[in-house]
Parts: sequence; C-alpha cells; structure tokens
Amino acid sequence: MVWSNGSASGCCGSPGYVSDTGAARDSQLSLSPTGHSVVAACLGLISTFGFVNNLLALVLFGRHKALRSPINLLLINISLSDMLVCALATPFSLAASTRGRWLAGRTACVWYGFANSLFGIVSLISLAVLSYERYCTMTCPAEPDVTNYRKVALGVVLSWVYSLIWTLPPFFGWSRYGPEGPGTTCSVDWTAKTANNISYIICLFIFCLILPFLVIVYSYGKLLHAIRQVSGLKTSTGRKREHRVLLMVITMVVCYLLCWLPYGIMALLATFGAPGLVTAEASIVPSLLAKTSTVINPVIYVFMNKQFNRCLRSLLKCDATQQGSILKSWSKANKPMRRTDNNLTFMAASVDHRSAAPSTSKSNKEPPSTDSAKPPALSLVAHYNGSF
Repeated sequence: MVWSNGSASGCCGSPGYVSDTGAARDSQLSLSPTGHSVVAACLGLISTFGFVNNLLALVLFGRHKALRSPINLLLINISLSDMLVCALATPFSLAASTRGRWLAGRTACVWYGFANSLFGIVSLISLAVLSYERYCTMTCPAEPDVTNYRKVALGVVLSWVYSLIWTLPPFFGWSRYGPEGPGTTCSVDWTAKTANNISYIICLFIFCLILPFLVIVYSYGKLLHAIRQVSGLKTSTGRKREHRVLLMVITMVVCYLLCWLPYGIMALLATFGAPGLVTAEASIVPSLLAKTSTVINPVIYVFMNKQFNRCLRSLLKCDATQQGSILKSWSKANKPMRRTDNNLTFMAASVDHRSAAPSTSKSNKEPPSTDSAKPPALSLVAHYNGSF
C-alpha cells in the first residue's frame, strides 16, 4: 500500500525470523529462484534510476538559485523522500531477493517497514499539497509573494508530521511491522485478522491513499476549470496551453493510480480475503509498481518542469554562461501579467498585441471600434514560472 513501498502480504522466510504463522504460509508465498532473480533485477533498476533521478533534481535545486522558489520546495521534498527510499530501504530488499530470504534480522525488518512507510506517505502527501498549492496559486485574488516560503514550508512540515502520525502507531501496539510477501521485504502485517490490525489498515487506506487522491483530483479538476474559463477566448495559444495542462493532469493522476492502487487492492485482499488468496506473484507485482513511483515522480514533476528542464540541459552542456543567460531570457519572456475575472486572478504570459498596442494611424481620432472593447487574448500559466 502507499505507506510502505513494499509488497502486499505474507511472511518472512529468513532463518531465525518466522512470524507466528510464517511456517504455514511459506509454502503459499514463495518464489522460484528465477522469480527472485527477476525481482532482484527489477529492484536494482528501480533503485539505481530512482536514486540518480532524485539526486539530480536535488543537485539542480542546490546549484541554480533561480529554482529556489517556494513551490519548487515541494518538488524537492518529494525527491528527497523518494531518494531516501532508494538509498536506505530498497537495497535491503534487493539483497534479500538475491538470496531468496530476509537477511538483516527482526529489528532491521521492523525499521525497514517503518522507513518505507514514512517516506512513502511523505511523498504522497507532498503530491497532494503540491496539487492544492498549484490550484491556490492559479486562482488566488492577489499575486503571491514568490519570496515567502512560510506557507510551503508549513506544507513540507505537515507532510512529515502527518506521515509520522500514521507510521508510529505500530510501535505502540496498533498493528505491527513484520515480514511480508515472498519473504524478502517487511511492512505492516496485512494478514492478521484481529480488530486491532484491521482498524489500522482501514485507516491507512482511507487517510493515506484515498484522501491524497481526492485532494489531487479536486485541485487539478478546479485548475482545469479555471483554465477553460480563460481559454474561452478561443485563442490558439489558450487552446494549446489547455491541452498541455490537461495532458499533464491526466498523466499525474494515471501514474498515481498505476503505482499505488494495485498495492492498495492487494493489501486489502490480504487483510480481508481468505488465507492464501494473495499468491507470491500477486503480491510482488504491486510491490514493484509502488516502488517505480520513485523513478516516475522526478520525471513527471521535476524534469517535465520548464525551469528544471532548462537548467538540466544547461548543466549537461556544462556551460555556466549559458545557464545564466537561458534562465534570464526565459524569466523575462514569461514575466507574468494579471487578469481579474469573476473575482479570480489569473496569470498571463502573452497578450494579443493587435488589441493591446496603441494605434498610431488616423484611427486615433475616430471613436474606438467594438473590437477594442474585447479583452486581450491571454494564455494561462502558473504564478510561479514553470509550474507545469
């Protein structure tokens, strides 16, 4: 599920660490040596690309001062949590997959489950906060102060505190962390049928998967509605921007569901289904899909961001002079202007000069035509350059 970046159910098969019903379930939840090798190869790719992608995002943020806007701080928080998963958690499951069993002992298993849960929820709550912040930025009644980090910093702190609220209870008796799947990862105990454990899993599903998803859908839905209001001017620029934002929103929502929904479903099946319903293969595939979020998130939210993309290209060219000139010219070309409509303030990046530029012909002496009363053609962008 969303809180563990692991697989979906089961027990650990490592010597010296078998849960209460582990021996009875080892035969049901086991992979062949070939299966473990395939999982290890997948984990190796995910860990490598996830770590490199997120580290590169952090390097760009630290190297380019122009990227240090408040909203980009949320992107960095997502990259940081995803990179920590790749660096501190995935190597343990990778090593276990190469041997077909958990290698690090009981205490490490518990902390592995906790760390995966903590970083996974931080990433998802940050995605929800990011979507809501983008919506507020686009529709706020006044131009925001791009030097004010207080609101976004509060969102970052909230993501970590919220995650701790839901990942610490297993240490105090509300459910527990333990082995899962084919015996190579650890997470929340999905298989215990006690009221204590079931209530915890239901709360996790609602507050750590469904709630962030609803926030994302609501925020981007309202954002698209606002964009369509401005695109009602029927300019080609407005239509292109609307289609581009729509594609980005669909990509974000689909990737969110693709990464996390299968894992959530498998966790619920393991919790409420009959024993043995979730096989080893059925549990490990959602696990790998959940872990791919560490690779997909920086691609969608960072490298498809105009600011980061330009800085990345200049970094790869290793031309410091070009880096400064590109950022400067890009910022000037996208200097925002305000347009207020129905108590909503939108930021515009372009104006139809045919209607906005003053006329120097004889028509200055004539009464203005009806066309001059039409609003200039505007294209919608985020208050913070490069939000999409």
